[in-house]
Amino acid sequence: MEFKFGGSETNQKTILGHPSGLFVLFFTEMWERFSYYGMRALLVLFLTAAILDDSGWGWERAEALVLYGWYTGLVYITPIFGGLIADKLMGYRKAVVAGALLMTLGHASMALEITSDMFFYVGLGLLIVGNGLFKPNISSMVGQLYKNQGKEKDAGYTIFYMGINAGAFLGILLCGYIGESVGWHYGFGLAGIFMFFGMLQFYFAQKIFARIGLSPKETVSFDNAIENSLKENIKKVEKVIEDIEKSKVTKDRLIVIGVFSFFTIFFWWAFEQAGGSMTIFAADYTDRILVGNGAIIFKVFNTLLTIVPMLIITGVLVMLFKQTFSKYSLSNILLGTSFVIIWGIVIWMLNREFGKETAEVNASWFGILNSFFIIAFAPLFSKIWQSKFNPTGPIKFAIGLILLGIGFGILAYGTLGIPLGAKTASVSMLFLIFAYLFHTLGELCVSPVGLSYVSKLAPLKLVGMMFGIWFVANFVANLTAGFTGSYIDPIVEKYGMTSFFLIFTVIPFFAGLIMIILNKTLLKMMHGIR
Repeated sequence: MEFKFGGSETNQKTILGHPSGLFVLFFTEMWERFSYYGMRALLVLFLTAAILDDSGWGWERAEALVLYGWYTGLVYITPIFGGLIADKLMGYRKAVVAGALLMTLGHASMALEITSDMFFYVGLGLLIVGNGLFKPNISSMVGQLYKNQGKEKDAGYTIFYMGINAGAFLGILLCGYIGESVGWHYGFGLAGIFMFFGMLQFYFAQKIFARIGLSPKETVSFDNAIENSLKENIKKVEKVIEDIEKSKVTKDRLIVIGVFSFFTIFFWWAFEQAGGSMTIFAADYTDRILVGNGAIIFKVFNTLLTIVPMLIITGVLVMLFKQTFSKYSLSNILLGTSFVIIWGIVIWMLNREFGKETAEVNASWFGILNSFFIIAFAPLFSKIWQSKFNPTGPIKFAIGLILLGIGFGILAYGTLGIPLGAKTASVSMLFLIFAYLFHTLGELCVSPVGLSYVSKLAPLKLVGMMFGIWFVANFVANLTAGFTGSYIDPIVEKYGMTSFFLIFTVIPFFAGLIMIILNKTLLKMMHGIR
């Protein structure tokens, strides 16, 4: 009997029209993103918090933002090597488990920073390496669940992407709240707990994938694997170079990928201020204390914002139980336990906040808006891209960059009243909320579009290498974002906070205009790809 989907017989049982194994990966990825974004939301806040009153490290903002830049940059470099190791040596499944274990240990190490600073740095290193093994390989497994390249696979990745955003949403919300309200090391530790649960539920359910993600049959050493891979890649490159010399079409399309990769640097350079300078702005320059009706409205809004996604995700969990519990009961029990814990934390948090007369919005809370807006607006953008109003790739990039610039323009306007050199202020939080809205709308125009065009334009033999270049562009963007953000204090001191945000307004806006100018030229160089 021929199976419709890849994997075992149990994987043929569907949930929302998709194989059950997709939702094993969904929850594994959800908890990984919970841990990553939960820790990321706390990193700069912890480093810059006062040593005595807040138990932070009391770093200067510049130092904290440089470290943030290195961390977020390196997590885009290690997946290149993690994918290579999985392809040639470990297999996807072992790489995912190993990566999850390393990240669990990383979070645990960061939770122990209260005893020694060394644990903090060791934890960051483990997170970077673990992410490299985990990130590319779980995504590869999603693709192998489907036997064709049609709409089912696209829809499968969309569901998987929702898992990413659900994890990011809950991680920033809960780790951020506990880190800021209870203690930094508790926030770091919470991120690790759910990474551990994600690893265990995947490990004990992995037979649902049958042969998907297994290690290569050849028993070669690591050195030989790397050497053979390099030889293969050299041959591929030589072959493509020959093709390029013969084919103007291939050459033009590779140039287009280069242009997209270059302009994506400007986007993520500005966008990644979210975890850096924008977090500092939320903590020190935003009025986050609400009283009276404002406090009640926020508490109700925050409750709905938390409970509704939790109910939806729990519903998906119940559907997975129905299809897989008899075969993979231990995995399901572990996953169910993680949800019991998360529901307990959610109820405790909401009850604790409702018991207060006022409402103080945590600085990390604003980070959840990106995931919320993605979930809210992604279906709308998907429909636009499928309609007659679908713009070209370069125009989508241009729109994304301009929307990003508008978001920072809103912040620049909101900070007009802050005097030169001010270390604190009380700007309305509405400016941050609208900035995150426009940044997210810009992301929906750039992020999925860029990845799609790399896969469409790259020669088949160079798809992996082109995605590697894309990751390198993201590394450059994130690292540069940290270094640029680190100049917030001298710029605010000399020119004001408005001038600081105008930098991120003007440059993306200008880059967007250049993309509009290049639109017709790039379309010709795509040679029919739309």
